[in-house]
Amino acid sequence: MPSAFAQEASAAPAAPAADSATAGEVSPHTFTANVTLASEYRYRGLMQTNRRPAVQGGFDYAHASGFYLGNWNSNISWLSDSNSQVSAPIEMDFYGGFKNSVNIAGADIAYDVGVLEYYYPGDYPSGFTRPYTTEVYASVGYGPVSLKYSHALTNLFGFADSKNSYYVDLSANVPLNVWDLTFNAHVGYQKVQNVTDASYTDWKVGVTKDFGKGLAVSVAYIDTNAARGVYTNSHGRYMGRATAFASITKTF
Repeated sequence: MPSAFAQEASAAPAAPAADSATAGEVSPHTFTANVTLASEYRYRGLMQTNRRPAVQGGFDYAHASGFYLGNWNSNISWLSDSNSQVSAPIEMDFYGGFKNSVNIAGADIAYDVGVLEYYYPGDYPSGFTRPYTTEVYASVGYGPVSLKYSHALTNLFGFADSKNSYYVDLSANVPLNVWDLTFNAHVGYQKVQNVTDASYTDWKVGVTKDFGKGLAVSVAYIDTNAARGVYTNSHGRYMGRATAFASITKTF
């Protein structure tokens, strides 16, 4: 059963202040950390913690050239919710890539390419399709709008024979110029290869309030059209049901 999904939260870290190598000199290296408390963990629209709160956090390194590396982690329950013989309560994500921008006909186009590994340490019964997933991704953005494509090089989150599944994400984060609010909107499509009725669309609308000093609070409405027959866990809960979502994130 899917969805190890990291980054509906994967709490996007705020831009940090650069470290100083020596007085008057700005280091090309930046290190940050982030921690989030969320009402639940949702990724690509699907519940990951069976409606329970999530504690999440990670570390990031960025170089002035555009190269970056990072790790992000969260408690989860979706694996044990789908099979009581599984004990894997943590998701660990490891990623790296390169991002920058290019000027095309006077317009600054941002781009980002990289690879992301979803890892779930734990105990699994014999014959269980491991949920470990590797995706490569590429995105382009202009102003507040971005389009991202993620492609699975492995089976997708425990779906057997699902290699080459993909996810398309169209997002907008528009500053409202009032109370330091940003309007957030997203629609995504998850294609699951060779698994009947597992593909679906998810969407989200919400706002984020920036309190300064790396502190931000987000609220959102999240929904999907995921098939109940595929995405209902062993507790009888539909993983793609509509929900209100809230989180508070601190970036250091």
